Amino acid sequence: RNMSSAGPEGRKKMRECNGLIDSLVYYIQGAIADHEPNDKATENCVCILHNLSYQLELELPESYTQSIYVQRRNISSNDKTPGCFGTRSRKVKERQQDTPLPEEKSNPRGVESLWHSTLIRIYLSLIAKSTRNYTQEASLGALQNLTAGTGPMPFAVARTVVQKANGLPSIRTMLHASHPTVKKTAVSLLRNLSRNTSLQNDIAREVLPDLVSVLPESVPESDIACETTASICYTLFNLTQSSSHNARLLLSSDGLPKIIAISMNDSSMFSKASKAASVLLYSLWSHTDLHSAYKK
Repeated sequence: RNMSSAGPEGRKKMRECNGLIDSLVYYIQGAIADHEPNDKATENCVCILHNLSYQLELELPESYTQSIYVQRRNISSNDKTPGCFGTRSRKVKERQQDTPLPEEKSNPRGVESLWHSTLIRIYLSLIAKSTRNYTQEASLGALQNLTAGTGPMPFAVARTVVQKANGLPSIRTMLHASHPTVKKTAVSLLRNLSRNTSLQNDIAREVLPDLVSVLPESVPESDIACETTASICYTLFNLTQSSSHNARLLLSSDGLPKIIAISMNDSSMFSKASKAASVLLYSLWSHTDLHSAYKK
């Protein structure tokens, strides 16, 4: 567990170590099957996998990127073909969201397991069943890592979490966790998921009222709570930017007074949360059909 946080070279060596990742996954599967999601060894295994999934998209060897980034539909020759991890332009992002991964292998081995739906379901199971904060945080963090990039893999993982594995109810529960870093990681994962336009309505329907409910009445005093607040605002921004319906849902959840209060604190210590709330307010005002409702 300590070695897996030793930096890029350490992660690379551990991912390449024959049988290591398979053994970790095997152990966790056994613990879940035996209804023992809270033992210390399971926590250690999940924390290792969490660390090995960090910057995975950037650090994969070229042999994997060539097989993963297969385009299933022809891209116009006028378009500049994106590199594996290159440009962040909106067009490329939109195209990548529509580009599915190749068919999953039924028996993934080694590094292939790190983004496979089997492990994604294991993380979601641990989030739901474990009561250990570190296990919950590491499971959420691994999913956050896997959904952090802009290529096809993060968007495919996001679709698996939201649509195939029905992971939103478990993540939603973590929004109300008493442990601040568990809550912060859950919000960060939702922020990543909410970047995927095809999933935004599902996410809004399932968790938008909960996101509003955990927003503080004003800017919180701790750094972690301040970061969490900013992350919630940016998640709500993603969910409402292109959807008047979702903006109305935010309004009916009594989110507007909280967001206004957070935006009005101009102290430099809390500027991150205040700025995020201001960006969200500006975006909400772009829905002109809701102006009269806002004024009320």
